[in-house]
Amino acid sequence: MERQIVIRHHGEELTASIHYPHSEVKQEGSCNRVPLVVICHGFVGSRIGVDRLFVKTARELAADGYMVVRFDYIGCGESSGSYGAEGLESMIAQTRSVLDYALNCIDVDPSRVTLIGHSLGGAVALQTAVRDHRVKNLVLWSAVGYPFNDIVTITGRKVYDESVKAGRADYLGYEFSPMFFESLAAGQPFQEAAKFTGNVLVIHGTSDDIIPVDYAFLFQKVFWMRQEGRCDKEIIFQADHTYSSGPHRDQLLKRTRDWLKELESDQQEWQHWMI
Repeated sequence: MERQIVIRHHGEELTASIHYPHSEVKQEGSCNRVPLVVICHGFVGSRIGVDRLFVKTARELAADGYMVVRFDYIGCGESSGSYGAEGLESMIAQTRSVLDYALNCIDVDPSRVTLIGHSLGGAVALQTAVRDHRVKNLVLWSAVGYPFNDIVTITGRKVYDESVKAGRADYLGYEFSPMFFESLAAGQPFQEAAKFTGNVLVIHGTSDDIIPVDYAFLFQKVFWMRQEGRCDKEIIFQADHTYSSGPHRDQLLKRTRDWLKELESDQQEWQHWMI
């Protein structure tokens, strides 16, 4: 079952879709509660995703027994407000508001919370996970590593310069303030990564011409240097930034689902051993 909801955040409305786990899937764990996945979309994106990537992801994970929430950041999709007037800190706070809502759902297990972040949403998900210890697992799809440089490369330097000069600049119909870009400059995902103690899966395509595949190796190196948490990596040959071909998308979703199932299996084994 799927339902559209609205989550309040500082006077704005975040439009979200919640996918309930299929009733026929038996979940083991504390009090038969279900694991939670929240999907964080990328720059000027939406909860639907390019070619409905996030819709398909949510439905497949719900079939595996997860409760899934995908949502539009302020000013994106059907949410209220202006995206370009916000910044990285605001997106982190919005993600935490979505977590607040989802974790108040009666059947959610607070010890089994995963964020999936794509592109800029990967940087947001990572920095949310560092600050919010309710997040236990992190899945990064084609994640941004240097938010300011990566996003200015996408918009073009002219948009940034215009925003600084005139106080605002247009890109694809979105109006960006200097504060938006300043917030990106302050974001340092590679430095923050070492602070996350949970489990991480990094996935990237070799034909990504927007965010370099090299970032996946850098993320893995940082995560491997931690004393806690596992980190796995999947490089998908010839996949683009949005995994737009059928086989690449299938590989992306299969690896993500298999990895989450591995974590569930490990946790169940640990619980049985403790008993």
